[in-house]
Amino acid sequence: MMRILTASDHALLIEATDLAEAMRFTLVWQHLPGVVECVPGARTVLVRFDPLRVSADALAGVLEAREATTIENEPAIPVRDVVVPVVYDGEDLADVAGMLGVSSEELIGRHVAADWRVAFSGFAPGFGYAVGDDALFDVARRGTPRTRVPTGSVGLAGPFTGVYPRESPGGWQLIGRTDAVMWNIDRDPPALLSPGTRVRFVRAERARLASSEHRDERDAGRCVAPGHAAASATSPRLPMASVEVVRRSLQLLVQDAGRPGYASLGVSPSGAADRTALRDANRAVGNSPKAAVLECVGSATLRFRGAGVAVVTGAEGDIEVTTADGESRAVVHGAPFATADGDELRLEHPARGIRYVIGVRGGVDAASALGSRSSDTLAGLGPAPLGAGDVVAIGRDAVAAVDDLVVPRDLPAAGEVVELEITLGPRDDWFTPTALRALTEQEWLVTPRSDRVGVRLHGEHPLERAIAGELPSEGVVTGGLQVPPDGQPVLFLPDHPLTGGYPIIGALTDRCLHIAGQLPPGARVRFRVV
Repeated sequence: MMRILTASDHALLIEATDLAEAMRFTLVWQHLPGVVECVPGARTVLVRFDPLRVSADALAGVLEAREATTIENEPAIPVRDVVVPVVYDGEDLADVAGMLGVSSEELIGRHVAADWRVAFSGFAPGFGYAVGDDALFDVARRGTPRTRVPTGSVGLAGPFTGVYPRESPGGWQLIGRTDAVMWNIDRDPPALLSPGTRVRFVRAERARLASSEHRDERDAGRCVAPGHAAASATSPRLPMASVEVVRRSLQLLVQDAGRPGYASLGVSPSGAADRTALRDANRAVGNSPKAAVLECVGSATLRFRGAGVAVVTGAEGDIEVTTADGESRAVVHGAPFATADGDELRLEHPARGIRYVIGVRGGVDAASALGSRSSDTLAGLGPAPLGAGDVVAIGRDAVAAVDDLVVPRDLPAAGEVVELEITLGPRDDWFTPTALRALTEQEWLVTPRSDRVGVRLHGEHPLERAIAGELPSEGVVTGGLQVPPDGQPVLFLPDHPLTGGYPIIGALTDRCLHIAGQLPPGARVRFRVV
């Protein structure tokens, strides 16, 4: 019998008997009223739902009623055959061979000889979880995930093998690398290793791999903002209404409400880290609620071309506009202000929060990927990060009058303590009672090793496991608290992977997610269970 677990206040995790049942549940449930999307895992299905359309209890009842449903005329998953050349020189190769009790050469030979088939997608677009027919391959993940795994790395975790489609964090054991392009948004399907694909790995020599015909496709899935790396302040091709980056910040991205509903492609919703700031900015300048904005970490200087209206929400700090004539004036946080051609907006390092949101009347008109202008930093989807000299056009998403209502917010600063609400689960039973007390009774420091994928936290008392071993990969939610073996949790932000193999002890409530996106290094967090 299936088990239904709480994954957050807007998601349930359903345990299935095996992978085949998880895939069947996904097909049965994905179109139920109130369901946003289903994310299959090795033996689970994560069901994200809209709490305004269906309650968790009501949805659980529907899922239980549909458990025995059979699918008539079930559409067959297209089967393709793909050959992936691999140079087997991964830095974990020898250690993995030792763990499995074989030589490196035998491990390579059996990896090449195995019949692999992609079961599901997750982690990042183009990352396929392939299952083989050789029982040798059941490999523990790394105790502490790497913060940087190179593009094309071939890894092992549990019974799966997979290829990292781009540079990202990861905890898989690396045995080799390939130049085959895993994700190309202009390809059909975009993922080389899509569900149902049969994969044959072949051993390649280093020289042959380096000259792969796929090399030029490596960034084919990356969309670039209009004018990116091609326009300057003196360019005659500047759009009439635009924003130019004069001085870059630590990170300057185009963001909107995100791209939910593409879990089957391995694509996470992404979107603005602070949805409240996105909403406030667009309302202030009269835009559609989903219009694109600029999300800025740290300080920056922007120059406006053409007359318009702008606003700064989110993080709080010193904000100033200098006209083309050299006159300066302070800008009120959250209040829309008129801009003239040549005006420069200077944002100093925030005093509270970490991410400024800059809205412009009409919205930022950047390239779209899968229906969204959001830049997904883990997946490499959407507009590229902006640097000095880059220009983005201003669009026509204005739908209402300018609203000068300034909504006060209480954002955290370094050294301060902020309380965040969480629901426990789905894997709180993997931890000791001591760990559950430590989760809520101690303060957690926000470390500098944080980004849009997740906020890395550090506590004096790591979270102790009650259950050892590996968790089969399963869907995860924004706001989830994933705990690797070192016991120091990672709080997932919008660009998190769709699936993961470390247990989730709890998840932020939906109304606390915007605060998570504004946690600066040095702030401290206390969790309260609701």
